[in-house]
Amino acid sequence: LKDELKQLDRPALASCGIGHTRWATHGKPSENNAHPHTAGRISLIHNGIIENYAELKIMLEKQGCTFQSETDTEIAAQLLNYYMEQGQSLEEALKTAIEEIRGSYAFLILDHKDPERIMVAKNATPIVLGIGEGEMFIASDIPAILNHTRQVVVLEDGDVAEVTAAGYTVYHDNKQTDRDVQTITWDPVTAQKGGFKHFMLKEIHDQSTAARDTFRGRIERDTPGVYLPEITFDDETLQNLDRIVLLACGTAWHACLTAQYYLEEFAGIPVSVDYASEFRYRTPVLNERSLVIAVSQSGETADTLAAVSHAASLGAKTMAVCNVLGSSIPRKVDAVVYTHAGPEISVASTKAFTTQLITLYLFALFLGEKRDVLKEVDPHIEALVSLPAAFKETVLLGERVEELARQYSSARDFLYLGRGICFPIALEGALKLKEISYIHAEGYPAGEMKHGPIALIDEQMPVVVVLQKSDVLFEKTLSNLMEVSSRGGRIIAITDTSGHKELQRVSEHVIEVPFLSASLSPMILTVPLQLLAYYVAVHNGTDVDLPRNLAKSVTVE
Repeated sequence: LKDELKQLDRPALASCGIGHTRWATHGKPSENNAHPHTAGRISLIHNGIIENYAELKIMLEKQGCTFQSETDTEIAAQLLNYYMEQGQSLEEALKTAIEEIRGSYAFLILDHKDPERIMVAKNATPIVLGIGEGEMFIASDIPAILNHTRQVVVLEDGDVAEVTAAGYTVYHDNKQTDRDVQTITWDPVTAQKGGFKHFMLKEIHDQSTAARDTFRGRIERDTPGVYLPEITFDDETLQNLDRIVLLACGTAWHACLTAQYYLEEFAGIPVSVDYASEFRYRTPVLNERSLVIAVSQSGETADTLAAVSHAASLGAKTMAVCNVLGSSIPRKVDAVVYTHAGPEISVASTKAFTTQLITLYLFALFLGEKRDVLKEVDPHIEALVSLPAAFKETVLLGERVEELARQYSSARDFLYLGRGICFPIALEGALKLKEISYIHAEGYPAGEMKHGPIALIDEQMPVVVVLQKSDVLFEKTLSNLMEVSSRGGRIIAITDTSGHKELQRVSEHVIEVPFLSASLSPMILTVPLQLLAYYVAVHNGTDVDLPRNLAKSVTVE
Protein backbone atom coordinates (compact mmCIF):
# COMPACT_ATOMS: atom_id res chain seq x y z
CA LEU A 1 0.00 0.00 0.00
CA LYS A 2 2.85 2.40 0.82
CA ASP A 3 4.39 1.78 -2.60
CA GLU A 4 1.06 2.48 -4.27
CA LEU A 5 0.67 5.75 -2.32
CA LYS A 6 4.13 6.87 -3.46
CA GLN A 7 2.98 6.52 -7.07
CA LEU A 8 0.12 9.02 -6.61
CA ASP A 9 0.37 12.32 -8.52
CA ARG A 10 0.06 14.32 -5.29
CA PRO A 11 1.46 13.72 -1.79
CA ALA A 12 -0.69 11.58 0.50
CA LEU A 13 -1.90 14.27 2.90
CA ALA A 14 -5.16 12.60 3.94
CA SER A 15 -6.01 12.90 7.62
CA CYS A 16 -9.05 10.62 7.56
CA GLY A 17 -9.56 7.16 6.07
CA ILE A 18 -11.52 3.91 6.18
CA GLY A 19 -10.60 0.31 5.34
CA HIS A 20 -12.07 -3.10 5.97
CA THR A 21 -11.44 -6.84 5.91
CA ARG A 22 -14.58 -8.89 6.41
CA TRP A 23 -16.19 -12.28 5.91
CA ALA A 24 -17.99 -12.48 2.58
CA THR A 25 -21.76 -12.72 2.68
CA HIS A 26 -22.65 -11.68 -0.86
CA GLY A 27 -20.58 -12.19 -3.96
CA LYS A 28 -17.23 -13.81 -4.71
CA PRO A 29 -13.89 -12.41 -3.48
CA SER A 30 -12.98 -9.79 -6.08
CA GLU A 31 -11.87 -6.18 -6.38
CA ASN A 32 -15.38 -5.08 -7.32
CA ASN A 33 -16.83 -6.70 -4.20
CA ALA A 34 -14.14 -5.35 -1.85
CA HIS A 35 -14.82 -2.52 0.58
CA PRO A 36 -15.11 0.44 0.56
CA HIS A 37 -18.05 0.81 -1.81
CA THR A 38 -18.50 4.17 -3.49
CA ALA A 39 -21.60 5.80 -4.95
CA GLY A 40 -21.34 9.43 -6.06
CA ARG A 41 -19.84 11.39 -3.17
CA ILE A 42 -20.24 8.57 -0.62
CA SER A 43 -17.71 5.87 0.29
CA LEU A 44 -18.77 3.29 2.86
CA ILE A 45 -17.62 0.16 4.64
CA HIS A 46 -19.95 -2.18 6.44
CA ASN A 47 -19.84 -5.09 8.84
CA GLY A 48 -23.11 -7.04 9.08
CA ILE A 49 -25.84 -8.13 6.70
CA ILE A 50 -28.58 -6.07 5.04
CA GLU A 51 -31.48 -8.51 5.02
CA ASN A 52 -33.73 -6.57 2.64
CA TYR A 53 -30.97 -5.71 0.18
CA ALA A 54 -32.82 -7.30 -2.75
CA GLU A 55 -35.92 -5.13 -2.47
CA LEU A 56 -33.83 -1.99 -1.86
CA LYS A 57 -31.74 -2.78 -4.93
CA ILE A 58 -34.86 -3.09 -7.10
CA MET A 59 -36.10 0.27 -5.80
CA LEU A 60 -32.77 1.99 -6.48
CA GLU A 61 -32.45 0.50 -9.95
CA LYS A 62 -35.88 1.95 -10.78
CA GLN A 63 -34.42 5.33 -9.78
CA GLY A 64 -31.58 4.88 -12.26
CA CYS A 65 -28.83 3.64 -9.94
CA THR A 66 -26.20 1.40 -11.52
CA PHE A 67 -24.48 -1.18 -9.35
CA GLN A 68 -20.83 -2.17 -9.66
CA SER A 69 -20.74 -5.12 -7.23
CA GLU A 70 -22.69 -8.14 -6.03
CA THR A 71 -22.65 -7.07 -2.37
CA ASP A 72 -25.39 -6.01 0.00
CA THR A 73 -23.08 -3.22 1.22
CA GLU A 74 -23.25 -1.25 -2.01
CA ILE A 75 -26.99 -0.86 -1.44
CA ALA A 76 -26.24 1.31 1.62
CA ALA A 77 -23.79 3.52 -0.31
CA GLN A 78 -26.23 3.92 -3.21
CA LEU A 79 -29.11 4.65 -0.85
CA LEU A 80 -27.20 7.41 0.97
CA ASN A 81 -26.02 8.98 -2.27
CA TYR A 82 -29.55 8.85 -3.71
CA TYR A 83 -31.02 10.77 -0.77
CA MET A 84 -28.20 13.30 -0.84
CA GLU A 85 -28.87 13.90 -4.53
CA GLN A 86 -32.45 14.70 -3.47
CA GLY A 87 -31.06 17.55 -1.36
CA GLN A 88 -30.65 15.89 2.04
CA SER A 89 -27.55 16.41 4.17
CA LEU A 90 -25.45 13.38 5.07
CA GLU A 91 -27.01 13.31 8.54
CA GLU A 92 -30.52 13.45 7.08
CA ALA A 93 -29.73 10.85 4.43
CA LEU A 94 -28.28 8.50 7.06
CA LYS A 95 -31.37 8.86 9.23
CA THR A 96 -33.64 8.13 6.24
CA ALA A 97 -31.55 5.20 5.05
CA ILE A 98 -31.32 3.36 8.36
CA GLU A 99 -35.09 3.63 8.73
CA GLU A 100 -35.36 1.65 5.49
CA ILE A 101 -32.55 -0.85 6.07
CA ARG A 102 -33.44 -4.08 7.84
CA GLY A 103 -30.64 -6.16 9.27
CA SER A 104 -27.35 -5.68 11.09
CA TYR A 105 -24.75 -3.06 10.37
CA ALA A 106 -21.78 -1.12 11.57
CA PHE A 107 -21.37 1.57 8.90
CA LEU A 108 -18.38 3.89 8.46
CA ILE A 109 -19.16 6.62 5.94
CA LEU A 110 -17.01 9.24 4.19
CA ASP A 111 -18.45 12.17 2.21
CA HIS A 112 -15.94 13.22 -0.46
CA LYS A 113 -17.08 16.86 -0.11
CA ASP A 114 -16.52 16.81 3.66
CA PRO A 115 -13.51 14.51 4.06
CA GLU A 116 -12.47 15.53 7.58
CA ARG A 117 -15.07 13.41 9.38
CA ILE A 118 -16.46 9.89 9.45
CA MET A 119 -20.09 9.13 10.21
CA VAL A 120 -20.77 5.88 12.11
CA ALA A 121 -24.04 3.97 12.54
CA LYS A 122 -24.58 0.77 14.53
CA ASN A 123 -27.22 -1.91 14.85
CA ALA A 124 -26.62 -5.50 16.11
CA THR A 125 -22.96 -5.43 15.05
CA PRO A 126 -20.18 -4.28 17.39
CA ILE A 127 -18.30 -1.00 16.93
CA VAL A 128 -15.97 0.87 19.27
CA LEU A 129 -14.36 4.31 19.25
CA GLY A 130 -10.80 4.78 20.49
CA ILE A 131 -9.76 8.16 21.89
CA GLY A 132 -6.17 9.20 21.19
CA GLU A 133 -4.22 12.43 21.52
CA GLY A 134 -5.36 14.53 18.58
CA GLU A 135 -6.61 11.42 16.81
CA MET A 136 -9.54 9.00 16.89
CA PHE A 137 -9.85 5.33 15.97
CA ILE A 138 -12.88 3.27 14.96
CA ALA A 139 -12.86 -0.53 15.02
CA SER A 140 -15.14 -3.52 15.30
CA ASP A 141 -13.38 -4.79 18.42
CA ILE A 142 -11.14 -3.50 21.20
CA PRO A 143 -7.95 -5.51 20.41
CA ALA A 144 -7.56 -3.72 17.07
CA ILE A 145 -6.83 -0.36 18.71
CA LEU A 146 -5.00 -1.30 21.94
CA ASN A 147 -1.61 -0.47 20.43
CA HIS A 148 -2.83 3.11 19.93
CA THR A 149 -5.08 3.89 22.90
CA ARG A 150 -6.59 2.43 26.06
CA GLN A 151 -9.53 4.88 26.15
CA VAL A 152 -12.55 3.27 24.48
CA VAL A 153 -16.23 4.10 23.91
CA VAL A 154 -18.51 1.15 23.06
CA LEU A 155 -21.46 2.24 20.91
CA GLU A 156 -24.93 0.82 21.46
CA ASP A 157 -27.60 -0.31 18.99
CA GLY A 158 -29.25 2.70 17.34
CA ASP A 159 -26.27 5.01 17.94
CA VAL A 160 -24.99 7.35 15.25
CA ALA A 161 -21.64 9.04 15.80
CA GLU A 162 -19.76 11.86 14.10
CA VAL A 163 -16.00 11.35 14.42
CA THR A 164 -13.17 13.77 13.59
CA ALA A 165 -9.51 13.83 14.57
CA ALA A 166 -10.44 16.21 17.40
CA GLY A 167 -13.16 14.04 18.99
CA TYR A 168 -16.61 12.58 18.59
CA THR A 169 -20.30 13.18 19.19
CA VAL A 170 -22.84 10.38 19.71
CA TYR A 171 -26.54 10.65 18.88
CA HIS A 172 -29.39 8.31 19.76
CA ASP A 173 -32.96 8.88 18.53
CA ASN A 174 -31.64 12.14 16.98
CA LYS A 175 -30.57 13.47 20.39
CA GLN A 176 -27.00 13.98 21.54
CA THR A 177 -26.12 11.44 24.21
CA ASP A 178 -23.17 10.42 26.36
CA ARG A 179 -21.50 7.03 26.32
CA ASP A 180 -19.08 6.04 29.09
CA VAL A 181 -15.38 6.13 28.32
CA GLN A 182 -13.78 2.89 29.46
CA THR A 183 -10.10 2.48 30.32
CA ILE A 184 -8.91 -0.90 29.08
CA THR A 185 -6.31 -2.49 31.35
CA TRP A 186 -6.00 -5.79 29.47
CA ASP A 187 -2.82 -6.68 27.62
CA PRO A 188 -3.37 -7.30 23.86
CA VAL A 189 -3.53 -11.11 24.23
CA THR A 190 -6.08 -10.89 27.06
CA ALA A 191 -8.05 -8.42 24.97
CA GLN A 192 -8.16 -10.86 22.08
CA LYS A 193 -9.66 -13.34 24.52
CA GLY A 194 -12.32 -10.79 25.46
CA GLY A 195 -11.25 -10.97 29.08
CA PHE A 196 -11.74 -14.75 29.26
CA LYS A 197 -8.98 -16.98 30.60
CA HIS A 198 -8.80 -19.05 27.42
CA PHE A 199 -9.84 -18.70 23.80
CA MET A 200 -11.96 -21.84 24.13
CA LEU A 201 -14.12 -20.29 26.86
CA LYS A 202 -14.50 -17.10 24.83
CA GLU A 203 -15.51 -19.11 21.79
CA ILE A 204 -18.08 -21.08 23.81
CA HIS A 205 -19.59 -17.73 24.83
CA ASP A 206 -19.32 -16.44 21.23
CA GLN A 207 -21.83 -19.03 20.01
CA SER A 208 -24.81 -16.74 20.51
CA THR A 209 -23.32 -14.11 18.18
CA ALA A 210 -21.91 -16.67 15.74
CA ALA A 211 -25.31 -18.35 15.47
CA ARG A 212 -27.01 -15.07 14.62
CA ASP A 213 -24.31 -14.17 12.09
CA THR A 214 -24.69 -17.55 10.38
CA PHE A 215 -28.44 -17.40 9.76
CA ARG A 216 -28.85 -13.64 9.41
CA GLY A 217 -29.65 -12.67 5.84
CA ARG A 218 -30.48 -16.27 4.97
CA ILE A 219 -33.99 -16.48 6.41
CA GLU A 220 -37.13 -14.46 5.88
CA ARG A 221 -39.85 -14.32 8.53
CA ASP A 222 -42.48 -12.18 6.77
CA THR A 223 -42.74 -14.59 3.84
CA PRO A 224 -41.13 -17.60 5.52
CA GLY A 225 -38.30 -19.14 3.57
CA VAL A 226 -34.60 -19.90 3.46
CA TYR A 227 -32.41 -18.05 0.96
CA LEU A 228 -29.03 -19.45 -0.03
CA PRO A 229 -27.91 -17.64 -3.19
CA GLU A 230 -24.56 -19.41 -2.81
CA ILE A 231 -26.26 -22.63 -3.96
CA THR A 232 -25.84 -22.27 -7.71
CA PHE A 233 -27.45 -25.58 -8.72
CA ASP A 234 -30.68 -25.08 -10.64
CA ASP A 235 -33.98 -26.30 -9.19
CA GLU A 236 -34.15 -29.27 -11.54
CA THR A 237 -30.75 -30.51 -10.37
CA LEU A 238 -31.79 -30.26 -6.72
CA GLN A 239 -35.12 -31.98 -7.37
CA ASN A 240 -33.42 -34.86 -9.21
CA LEU A 241 -30.87 -35.65 -6.53
CA ASP A 242 -31.23 -39.22 -5.31
CA ARG A 243 -28.46 -39.33 -2.72
CA ILE A 244 -26.36 -37.08 -0.47
CA VAL A 245 -22.98 -38.04 0.98
CA LEU A 246 -21.51 -35.97 3.82
CA LEU A 247 -17.72 -36.02 4.21
CA ALA A 248 -15.71 -34.73 7.17
CA CYS A 249 -13.17 -35.50 9.88
CA GLY A 250 -13.28 -35.10 13.66
CA THR A 251 -15.79 -32.62 15.05
CA ALA A 252 -17.11 -31.80 11.56
CA TRP A 253 -17.95 -35.51 11.16
CA HIS A 254 -20.19 -35.25 14.22
CA ALA A 255 -21.90 -32.24 12.63
CA CYS A 256 -22.52 -34.40 9.55
CA LEU A 257 -24.03 -37.23 11.64
CA THR A 258 -26.45 -34.71 13.13
CA ALA A 259 -27.24 -33.17 9.75
CA GLN A 260 -28.17 -36.60 8.41
CA TYR A 261 -31.32 -36.36 10.54
CA TYR A 262 -32.10 -32.88 9.17
CA LEU A 263 -31.66 -33.80 5.52
CA GLU A 264 -33.62 -37.05 5.68
CA GLU A 265 -36.50 -35.45 7.60
CA PHE A 266 -36.80 -32.12 5.80
CA ALA A 267 -35.66 -33.05 2.28
CA GLY A 268 -36.70 -36.70 2.12
CA ILE A 269 -33.45 -37.89 0.58
CA PRO A 270 -31.14 -40.80 1.51
CA VAL A 271 -28.02 -39.57 3.30
CA SER A 272 -24.80 -41.32 4.24
CA VAL A 273 -21.95 -39.95 6.35
CA ASP A 274 -18.33 -40.92 5.72
CA TYR A 275 -15.00 -40.24 7.33
CA ALA A 276 -13.16 -38.42 4.57
CA SER A 277 -9.99 -40.37 5.36
CA GLU A 278 -11.79 -43.65 4.59
CA PHE A 279 -13.95 -42.47 1.70
CA ARG A 280 -10.98 -41.41 -0.40
CA TYR A 281 -9.71 -45.00 -0.53
CA ARG A 282 -13.03 -46.60 -1.46
CA THR A 283 -14.75 -46.95 -4.78
CA PRO A 284 -18.09 -45.35 -3.91
CA VAL A 285 -21.05 -45.57 -6.27
CA LEU A 286 -21.74 -41.99 -7.35
CA ASN A 287 -23.20 -40.31 -10.41
CA GLU A 288 -24.53 -36.96 -11.61
CA ARG A 289 -27.57 -37.32 -9.31
CA SER A 290 -25.37 -37.59 -6.22
CA LEU A 291 -24.45 -34.57 -4.09
CA VAL A 292 -21.30 -34.83 -2.00
CA ILE A 293 -20.92 -32.22 0.75
CA ALA A 294 -17.52 -31.61 2.36
CA VAL A 295 -17.60 -30.02 5.81
CA SER A 296 -14.44 -28.41 7.17
CA GLN A 297 -13.80 -25.46 9.48
CA SER A 298 -10.50 -24.54 7.88
CA GLY A 299 -11.18 -25.67 4.32
CA GLU A 300 -7.67 -27.13 4.31
CA THR A 301 -8.25 -30.60 5.82
CA ALA A 302 -6.14 -32.83 3.57
CA ASP A 303 -8.33 -35.94 3.75
CA THR A 304 -11.54 -33.99 3.11
CA LEU A 305 -9.98 -32.14 0.18
CA ALA A 306 -8.82 -35.40 -1.40
CA ALA A 307 -12.17 -37.10 -0.75
CA VAL A 308 -14.30 -34.39 -2.35
CA SER A 309 -11.93 -34.27 -5.34
CA HIS A 310 -12.37 -38.04 -5.65
CA ALA A 311 -16.16 -37.60 -5.60
CA ALA A 312 -16.00 -34.96 -8.34
CA SER A 313 -13.92 -37.28 -10.51
CA LEU A 314 -16.73 -39.85 -10.27
CA GLY A 315 -19.27 -37.38 -11.64
CA ALA A 316 -20.98 -36.25 -8.41
CA LYS A 317 -22.10 -32.70 -7.74
CA THR A 318 -19.95 -31.21 -4.96
CA MET A 319 -20.54 -28.64 -2.27
CA ALA A 320 -18.71 -27.38 0.83
CA VAL A 321 -19.62 -25.99 4.23
CA CYS A 322 -16.63 -24.03 5.42
CA ASN A 323 -15.61 -21.17 7.71
CA VAL A 324 -12.51 -19.81 5.94
CA LEU A 325 -13.04 -17.72 2.83
CA GLY A 326 -11.06 -18.74 -0.24
CA SER A 327 -9.50 -21.84 1.33
CA SER A 328 -8.67 -24.95 -0.71
CA ILE A 329 -11.89 -26.97 -0.37
CA PRO A 330 -14.25 -24.13 -1.42
CA ARG A 331 -12.11 -23.63 -4.51
CA LYS A 332 -12.55 -27.29 -5.51
CA VAL A 333 -16.35 -27.61 -5.29
CA ASP A 334 -19.34 -26.54 -7.35
CA ALA A 335 -20.96 -24.51 -4.54
CA VAL A 336 -20.01 -23.36 -1.05
CA VAL A 337 -22.00 -22.08 1.93
CA TYR A 338 -19.82 -20.30 4.45
CA THR A 339 -20.47 -20.43 8.15
CA HIS A 340 -19.89 -17.15 9.94
CA ALA A 341 -18.22 -18.37 13.09
CA GLY A 342 -15.39 -15.87 12.77
CA PRO A 343 -11.82 -16.88 13.61
CA GLU A 344 -11.62 -19.86 15.95
CA ILE A 345 -8.29 -19.92 17.77
CA SER A 346 -8.65 -22.81 20.21
CA VAL A 347 -7.74 -26.18 18.73
CA ALA A 348 -10.87 -27.75 20.25
CA SER A 349 -13.72 -26.65 18.02
CA THR A 350 -16.84 -25.16 19.63
CA LYS A 351 -18.51 -22.34 17.72
CA ALA A 352 -17.33 -23.80 14.41
CA PHE A 353 -19.26 -26.99 15.27
CA THR A 354 -22.52 -25.25 16.13
CA THR A 355 -22.36 -22.95 13.10
CA GLN A 356 -21.77 -25.99 10.89
CA LEU A 357 -24.95 -27.48 12.36
CA ILE A 358 -26.86 -24.26 11.70
CA THR A 359 -25.61 -24.06 8.11
CA LEU A 360 -26.50 -27.69 7.38
CA TYR A 361 -29.89 -27.14 9.05
CA LEU A 362 -30.51 -24.17 6.74
CA PHE A 363 -29.48 -26.22 3.72
CA ALA A 364 -31.84 -29.04 4.74
CA LEU A 365 -34.74 -26.56 4.98
CA PHE A 366 -33.72 -24.97 1.67
CA LEU A 367 -33.54 -28.36 -0.07
CA GLY A 368 -36.82 -29.47 1.49
CA GLU A 369 -38.54 -26.43 0.00
CA LYS A 370 -36.93 -26.93 -3.41
CA ARG A 371 -37.96 -30.60 -3.48
CA ASP A 372 -41.48 -29.76 -2.22
CA VAL A 373 -41.07 -32.13 0.73
CA LEU A 374 -41.17 -29.54 3.51
CA LYS A 375 -44.65 -28.03 3.49
CA GLU A 376 -44.30 -25.67 6.44
CA VAL A 377 -41.01 -23.89 7.06
CA ASP A 378 -42.02 -21.05 9.40
CA PRO A 379 -41.99 -23.07 12.71
CA HIS A 380 -38.39 -24.06 11.96
CA ILE A 381 -37.43 -20.47 11.18
CA GLU A 382 -39.08 -19.14 14.34
CA ALA A 383 -37.22 -21.70 16.44
CA LEU A 384 -33.96 -20.71 14.72
CA VAL A 385 -34.51 -17.04 15.57
CA SER A 386 -34.68 -18.03 19.27
CA LEU A 387 -31.39 -19.95 19.11
CA PRO A 388 -28.98 -17.09 20.01
CA ALA A 389 -30.91 -16.29 23.19
CA ALA A 390 -30.91 -19.97 24.14
CA PHE A 391 -27.12 -20.12 23.70
CA LYS A 392 -26.75 -17.03 25.88
CA GLU A 393 -28.95 -18.53 28.60
CA THR A 394 -27.15 -21.87 28.54
CA VAL A 395 -23.61 -20.50 29.00
CA LEU A 396 -24.84 -19.09 32.32
CA LEU A 397 -24.74 -22.70 33.58
CA GLY A 398 -20.95 -22.44 33.57
CA GLU A 399 -20.60 -22.02 37.34
CA ARG A 400 -22.64 -25.14 38.03
CA VAL A 401 -20.81 -27.18 35.40
CA GLU A 402 -17.49 -26.02 36.87
CA GLU A 403 -18.48 -27.51 40.23
CA LEU A 404 -19.30 -30.83 38.51
CA ALA A 405 -15.93 -30.74 36.79
CA ARG A 406 -14.17 -30.49 40.13
CA GLN A 407 -16.00 -33.58 41.37
CA TYR A 408 -15.23 -35.75 38.35
CA SER A 409 -11.85 -34.45 37.16
CA SER A 410 -9.97 -37.37 38.74
CA ALA A 411 -11.92 -40.01 36.79
CA ARG A 412 -9.84 -42.15 34.42
CA ASP A 413 -12.72 -42.86 32.01
CA PHE A 414 -16.03 -41.30 30.97
CA LEU A 415 -18.90 -42.86 29.04
CA TYR A 416 -21.16 -40.57 26.97
CA LEU A 417 -24.57 -41.86 25.89
CA GLY A 418 -27.27 -40.61 23.56
CA ARG A 419 -29.95 -41.93 21.24
CA GLY A 420 -31.25 -40.68 17.93
CA ILE A 421 -30.09 -37.19 17.04
CA CYS A 422 -28.48 -36.89 20.49
CA PHE A 423 -26.04 -39.72 19.77
CA PRO A 424 -23.73 -37.53 17.62
CA ILE A 425 -23.85 -34.91 20.39
CA ALA A 426 -22.68 -37.56 22.87
CA LEU A 427 -19.82 -38.41 20.49
CA GLU A 428 -18.86 -34.75 20.29
CA GLY A 429 -18.94 -34.39 24.08
CA ALA A 430 -16.61 -37.37 24.48
CA LEU A 431 -14.24 -36.00 21.84
CA LYS A 432 -14.04 -32.62 23.56
CA LEU A 433 -13.15 -34.20 26.90
CA LYS A 434 -10.39 -36.43 25.55
CA GLU A 435 -8.97 -33.68 23.32
CA ILE A 436 -8.22 -31.18 26.05
CA SER A 437 -8.19 -33.10 29.37
CA TYR A 438 -6.47 -36.30 28.12
CA ILE A 439 -9.08 -38.40 29.95
CA HIS A 440 -10.29 -41.43 28.03
CA ALA A 441 -13.90 -40.90 26.96
CA GLU A 442 -16.14 -42.97 24.72
CA GLY A 443 -19.40 -41.99 23.04
CA TYR A 444 -21.93 -44.75 22.48
CA PRO A 445 -25.57 -45.20 21.45
CA ALA A 446 -27.47 -45.79 24.70
CA GLY A 447 -29.43 -48.64 23.11
CA GLU A 448 -26.17 -50.49 22.38
CA MET A 449 -24.98 -50.56 25.98
CA LYS A 450 -25.79 -54.22 26.45
CA HIS A 451 -23.56 -55.04 23.49
CA GLY A 452 -20.36 -54.24 25.36
CA PRO A 453 -20.02 -50.94 27.25
CA ILE A 454 -22.15 -52.09 30.19
CA ALA A 455 -19.18 -54.26 31.23
CA LEU A 456 -17.18 -51.08 31.95
CA ILE A 457 -19.64 -49.55 34.38
CA ASP A 458 -18.77 -49.43 38.08
CA GLU A 459 -18.77 -46.93 40.96
CA GLN A 460 -15.82 -45.06 39.44
CA MET A 461 -17.39 -44.51 36.00
CA PRO A 462 -19.07 -41.14 35.27
CA VAL A 463 -21.77 -41.61 32.64
CA VAL A 464 -22.86 -38.46 30.79
CA VAL A 465 -26.19 -38.88 29.01
CA VAL A 466 -27.84 -36.48 26.56
CA LEU A 467 -31.67 -36.64 26.52
CA GLN A 468 -34.23 -34.73 24.47
CA LYS A 469 -37.64 -33.71 25.74
CA SER A 470 -39.45 -34.36 22.48
CA ASP A 471 -37.52 -37.48 21.60
CA VAL A 472 -39.61 -40.66 21.33
CA LEU A 473 -36.52 -42.39 22.68
CA PHE A 474 -36.56 -40.49 25.99
CA GLU A 475 -38.23 -43.29 27.96
CA LYS A 476 -36.03 -45.93 26.37
CA THR A 477 -32.93 -43.93 27.26
CA LEU A 478 -34.23 -43.55 30.79
CA SER A 479 -34.53 -47.33 30.96
CA ASN A 480 -30.89 -47.62 29.86
CA LEU A 481 -29.93 -45.24 32.67
CA MET A 482 -31.64 -47.39 35.24
CA GLU A 483 -29.35 -50.23 34.17
CA VAL A 484 -26.37 -47.92 34.63
CA SER A 485 -27.63 -46.84 38.05
CA SER A 486 -28.14 -50.43 39.23
CA ARG A 487 -24.46 -51.10 38.48
CA GLY A 488 -23.24 -48.10 40.43
CA GLY A 489 -22.56 -45.77 37.48
CA ARG A 490 -22.52 -42.05 38.35
CA ILE A 491 -25.00 -40.41 35.98
CA ILE A 492 -24.76 -36.81 34.77
CA ALA A 493 -27.84 -36.01 32.68
CA ILE A 494 -27.88 -33.13 30.16
CA THR A 495 -31.46 -32.51 29.06
CA ASP A 496 -33.94 -29.98 27.73
CA THR A 497 -36.65 -31.60 29.87
CA SER A 498 -37.65 -29.65 32.96
CA GLY A 499 -38.28 -31.28 36.34
CA HIS A 500 -38.50 -34.94 35.27
CA LYS A 501 -38.68 -36.75 38.63
CA GLU A 502 -37.56 -40.19 37.45
CA LEU A 503 -34.57 -38.74 35.65
CA GLN A 504 -33.62 -36.82 38.78
CA ARG A 505 -33.98 -39.94 40.89
CA VAL A 506 -31.53 -42.07 38.87
CA SER A 507 -29.04 -39.25 38.19
CA GLU A 508 -26.47 -37.74 40.52
CA HIS A 509 -26.77 -34.48 38.61
CA VAL A 510 -29.24 -33.08 36.07
CA ILE A 511 -28.32 -30.07 33.93
CA GLU A 512 -31.39 -28.54 32.26
CA VAL A 513 -31.10 -26.35 29.16
CA PRO A 514 -33.81 -24.39 27.28
CA PHE A 515 -36.01 -26.36 24.87
CA LEU A 516 -36.35 -25.00 21.33
CA SER A 517 -37.36 -27.81 19.01
CA ALA A 518 -36.50 -31.44 18.36
CA SER A 519 -34.11 -30.36 15.61
CA LEU A 520 -32.39 -27.42 17.31
CA SER A 521 -32.13 -28.63 20.90
CA PRO A 522 -29.05 -30.76 20.13
CA MET A 523 -27.14 -27.53 19.45
CA ILE A 524 -28.04 -26.21 22.90
CA LEU A 525 -27.35 -29.56 24.56
CA THR A 526 -23.81 -29.33 23.17
CA VAL A 527 -22.93 -26.29 25.31
CA PRO A 528 -22.82 -27.98 28.76
CA LEU A 529 -20.66 -30.73 27.23
CA GLN A 530 -18.23 -28.09 25.95
CA LEU A 531 -18.18 -26.42 29.37
CA LEU A 532 -17.65 -29.74 31.17
CA ALA A 533 -14.63 -30.59 29.00
CA TYR A 534 -13.25 -27.08 29.47
CA TYR A 535 -13.51 -27.00 33.26
CA VAL A 536 -12.18 -30.55 33.71
CA ALA A 537 -9.15 -29.55 31.63
CA VAL A 538 -8.65 -26.32 33.60
CA HIS A 539 -8.92 -28.18 36.90
CA ASN A 540 -6.35 -30.74 35.74
CA GLY A 541 -3.98 -28.04 34.49
CA THR A 542 -3.75 -29.04 30.84
CA ASP A 543 -3.16 -26.58 28.00
CA VAL A 544 -6.75 -25.90 27.00
CA ASP A 545 -6.18 -23.95 23.80
CA LEU A 546 -3.17 -25.94 22.55
CA PRO A 547 -3.61 -29.57 23.64
CA ARG A 548 -0.67 -31.85 23.06
CA ASN A 549 -0.20 -33.64 19.74
CA LEU A 550 -3.07 -31.75 18.06
CA ALA A 551 -3.21 -29.06 15.37
CA LYS A 552 -6.07 -26.76 14.42
CA SER A 553 -5.98 -27.86 10.77
CA VAL A 554 -4.83 -31.31 9.67
CA THR A 555 -3.20 -30.45 6.38
CA VAL A 556 -1.29 -33.71 5.87
CA GLU A 557 -2.52 -37.30 5.79
